[in-house]
Amino acid sequence: MGGVSAPSVVVPELAELAALVGNGNAVVLSGAGLSTDSGIPDYRGATGSRRTHSPMTWQTFTRDPRGRHRYWARSYVGWRQIADARPNEGHRAVAALQRAGLVGGVITQNVDGLHQAAGADDVLELHGGLDRTVCLQCGDVASRAELDLRLREANPGFRPEPAGVEPAVNPDGDVELPEEALDDFVMVDCLACGGGPLKPDVVFFGETVPRDRVDAAFDLVGCARSLVVLGSSLTVMSGYRFVLRAAKDGIPVAIVNAGPTRGDEKADVRVDAPLGRVLPALVDRLLR
Repeated sequence: MGGVSAPSVVVPELAELAALVGNGNAVVLSGAGLSTDSGIPDYRGATGSRRTHSPMTWQTFTRDPRGRHRYWARSYVGWRQIADARPNEGHRAVAALQRAGLVGGVITQNVDGLHQAAGADDVLELHGGLDRTVCLQCGDVASRAELDLRLREANPGFRPEPAGVEPAVNPDGDVELPEEALDDFVMVDCLACGGGPLKPDVVFFGETVPRDRVDAAFDLVGCARSLVVLGSSLTVMSGYRFVLRAAKDGIPVAIVNAGPTRGDEKADVRVDAPLGRVLPALVDRLLR
């Protein structure tokens, strides 16, 4: 179903996971581990780069014009890989389970839009989306694709890397660039107000997730029959709090992640295996 193919070998905990999801009205909480098979690295998993890369913070972006310029130069180069990323079998499996009525809402910590591209509905983007920009002066929200066209026109000769060399993209969609390359990059401002600085419509490190978004996520969890965590180490409270709420309310929690997570002790079902192996097998068991 939905282009999802199941592997021949499955994990022993699959039956427990299928029983939980098979009850219906499961709410999915997804993290970066779900998107690694689409070529987007995570911070803490096997493809993570956090040890060598410091992500942009809210304080630096809003208070340091040079830091903001650095971010946009790096993001301009890295955006191609994010824009070209396609949903993988894990994303398609979630969408298939939702179409079958077994998964209700989807809360994602990811900013790549791949759940929606796979066909999922009612996706709550906890940390926003890289496909949009917001003006820090007037609040106008615009398309990132539109900004990319404007940046290409403003930077026809911007070549920070040698010809034929593809820079490594970081988890938040930017790349490492030499400091001297920044002077050659031209950033544009908001079209709506004519001068406001632009920000990707995502929650940076150190920034607060909007309260209404958090409340909506808690409402989804509170009405669920189960909470299924996919590809998140739950290291930060932003996602872990929903596991705590589910456990407190007696809502069963399943965690599927390659490697340990902060929420393992709260899990009723724990699957330590690659999502690209588990989720298609789950679809196969429940829908075929």
